[in-house]
Amino acid sequence: MSFAVQIPVRSLHVAPLDIPLHVPFGIAGGAQAMANNALATIELADGTRGYGEAAPLPPYNGETQADALTALRSAAAWIAGRDSRDWRALGAEFARRSPIPSGSARCALEMALLDALTRHMGLPLVKFFGGAGTALETDMTVTTGSAADAAKAARDIRARGIRMIKVKVGGKLGSAHDLTRIAAIHEVAPDSPLILDGNAGVSRAAASELVRGLKARGITPALLEQWLAKDDLAGARALMAESGWLVAADETVTTAADARRVVAERAAQVINIKLMKGGLAEALDIAAVVRAAGLRLMIGGNVESILAMTVSACFAAGQGGFDFADLDTPFFLSENPFDGGYALDGGKISVAHITAGHGVTPKK
Repeated sequence: MSFAVQIPVRSLHVAPLDIPLHVPFGIAGGAQAMANNALATIELADGTRGYGEAAPLPPYNGETQADALTALRSAAAWIAGRDSRDWRALGAEFARRSPIPSGSARCALEMALLDALTRHMGLPLVKFFGGAGTALETDMTVTTGSAADAAKAARDIRARGIRMIKVKVGGKLGSAHDLTRIAAIHEVAPDSPLILDGNAGVSRAAASELVRGLKARGITPALLEQWLAKDDLAGARALMAESGWLVAADETVTTAADARRVVAERAAQVINIKLMKGGLAEALDIAAVVRAAGLRLMIGGNVESILAMTVSACFAAGQGGFDFADLDTPFFLSENPFDGGYALDGGKISVAHITAGHGVTPKK
């Protein structure tokens, strides 16, 4: 098979992807009861199809399903006949031409293009991203709720064989509520590393209270993820000094330029890359900045199906060097409209079995 000639796109099809959750997924900014996502299907001239998912999360960054659908549908008119090998250029053109900004929509388009291209080539997506490895260890999230809810969720997570627990903190109920929840989790899972994720919903005062309260209880988190407002880099730097613990930037970093700013301000030791923030090309650029600066990498996501989560697993495993993985949202979905995807053993994810593309297809 020769790749010296164009591999043209025949069409782009876009459809809503609505998947109910077992229970609402709550973060500091609000809760989501259903994954209101979008499915992008790219068909190449030879009939090969590739699939991408947009997973906007309004409580996270304000993006909606309507935004993603509008942005993706706008590309259907101009992408036909274009060379799929130019996936990065097509993603950049999409961002310029889109009638509404949507990082998750750009992600879906680039994901579908790359899936179609690598299926056409007979190349696993994990190999396309570098083939550094095929395995990761994911955490699982305890969403917002009561201390009793948190303890039950932690027991259930450990019963699944998952070692690392992520805990949503922040919001209107305050640091005392969060401390009670974290202590309840620590009591039932004392050996589990804890990632405490504030989704930019913790004030500086509450952050100090949380640090003091955790230290008083002898609880040492593995990571403090985006406790403070996304632009409060001075506060993040102070939090690193006050706590002595690892601090991760999430909402703060959407682009490679954001990552360079965090590096310059020494405002995090870990950067959480989410493909949904700005697409796969931007994620590659962010990872390059992080590596060059000697910081550590995390892979995460919004409320995504097995499709997008598998792409993130291929991205992180293929690139290598990701110390933290938060690829658990398929566990929260009450339906799975796809075949294929990453293999799971407890918290251990493998993509070694995928033979071409990301290996996920819609169920017939």
